[in-house]
Amino acid sequence: MKIKVLLTLTFATAVFSLSAQTKKTATVASTTLPRPKLVVGLVVDQMRWDYLYRYYDRYQAGGFKRMLNEGFTCENTQIPYIPTVTAIGHSSIYTGSVPAIHGIAGNDFIIQATGKSMYCTDDSTVTAVGSDSKAGKMSPRNLLVSTVTDELRLATNFRSKVIGIALKDRGGILPGGHSANAAYWFDDATGAWISSTYYMTELPTWVKTFNAGKPAERYLKQDWNTLYPINTYVQSAPDNSPKYEGKFAGADAPTFPIKTSELYKGKAGMIRSTPFGNSMTLDLAKAAIENEKLGAGTVTDFLAVSLSSTDYVGDQFGPNSVEAEDTYLRLDKDLAAFFTYLDGKLGKGNYTVFLSADHGAAHNPNFLIDHNIPAGVWKSGDTQTRLNKMLEDKYKVKGVVLSLENYQVNFNNAVIKKENLNTDALKFDCIQFLQQEPQIAYAVDMQRVQLATIPDELRTRIQNGYNAERSGAIQIVLKPGWFSGGQTGTTHGSWNPYDAHIPLVFMGWGIKHGSLTRETHMTDIAPTVAELLHIQAPNGNIGTAIGEVLK
Repeated sequence: MKIKVLLTLTFATAVFSLSAQTKKTATVASTTLPRPKLVVGLVVDQMRWDYLYRYYDRYQAGGFKRMLNEGFTCENTQIPYIPTVTAIGHSSIYTGSVPAIHGIAGNDFIIQATGKSMYCTDDSTVTAVGSDSKAGKMSPRNLLVSTVTDELRLATNFRSKVIGIALKDRGGILPGGHSANAAYWFDDATGAWISSTYYMTELPTWVKTFNAGKPAERYLKQDWNTLYPINTYVQSAPDNSPKYEGKFAGADAPTFPIKTSELYKGKAGMIRSTPFGNSMTLDLAKAAIENEKLGAGTVTDFLAVSLSSTDYVGDQFGPNSVEAEDTYLRLDKDLAAFFTYLDGKLGKGNYTVFLSADHGAAHNPNFLIDHNIPAGVWKSGDTQTRLNKMLEDKYKVKGVVLSLENYQVNFNNAVIKKENLNTDALKFDCIQFLQQEPQIAYAVDMQRVQLATIPDELRTRIQNGYNAERSGAIQIVLKPGWFSGGQTGTTHGSWNPYDAHIPLVFMGWGIKHGSLTRETHMTDIAPTVAELLHIQAPNGNIGTAIGEVLK
């Protein structure tokens, strides 16, 4: 009898245990891992970190201020390589990597084996979609690693949608990665948004409809005046500062109001150098969300948006211009409207946004000089001419140096091989010559950077920026405040804080509210997003997820 009871109890316990295990398994199998409906990556081209606060008192509640007051800001985010340019910045944000690994060594770079210049997204195997111009012969094939957007596609068996959008082809293509559903960029020749056969054979109907509305022409016909009374722009130099600012072709001076309706003369590309270029880009972003139903499926989608006009305006007018201030005030207004749109479409708290920049910008050197701050313009072309003359006198060979692009000495390796010249001797001679230039702080042999007498921080950035197949042989580091460019406006490319200290703010699903002052890096963005989404980091990633950001 006791045996029967014992067997009965044992059987009942086993059945109960099996039943509980089955229920537990079923529960686990039917539970979906929480993720945001949509991730939106916003890269503001040429946005210095201090712009978050330089114009803070003038921002609306719903734009930059909303991100800072609701989201998480990393106050000390640095670019860990040189040169600091657009293509590298976008690539590094989305790959968590650096040129040494991901291969995008500049906007343009020289293939060292052939001496040929390569544009970062050039692809002769594809053609334009939506245009007949060469602007469409672009793809991400020159990028050697995966992006966080690629990893999202892989993690969802390609059910997630990924779309990249920017006025600049490189700003839309590189963030989208290799497996994006689409990337769209602006074609000056047609005034339309285009793509390439890498992604599709025909533009979607909704893009055709968007183009049919001639958005660039519509915006340019409005003229560009200041958003607020011009006497309130106290963070800027006087409006008429021709010594510091470049003017539009056909304009009498770099002053408001800017009659874009008269100046553009049917050339839609002018919109790039106005705040309307950002407005039009965000218009297309909303149309993409609406028509591609981004965020409406069962898996996370990703929209990568680069706002390029801030770079064009900065290059032309400089960071201390009324034009730059007005562009950021207008961008703030556009971002507020964009976030409100996302709230209504997806529900507040159901999407995640991050905002960063691909690089910053220097103050105009004439502006600094007039305020007793050391600065100047380095005439790289003159230096190259004199450098080649020195080498020709010594070695009796012409054209040994192809270019000083990206602040690097790019040798003509074909000539060097043909003439049987010693590369080490050439590098030594070039470094000795360059170190005598008053504008140059350091000239460093890329392959012997560990032996260079330079600060460790510079050594690391040079190493990270050096790709043996696509970078020059010698890295040139100018003195602070100096750059290679024109007398008006500005440019970028250096290691200095004005170029390499960038904003990084997260907001929305899975993001804490707070701030962080320890040093973080541009390369930390991709692994942070990967951890948020519970997916693998990109395959060339060297960054570290910023754990403080995530709930």
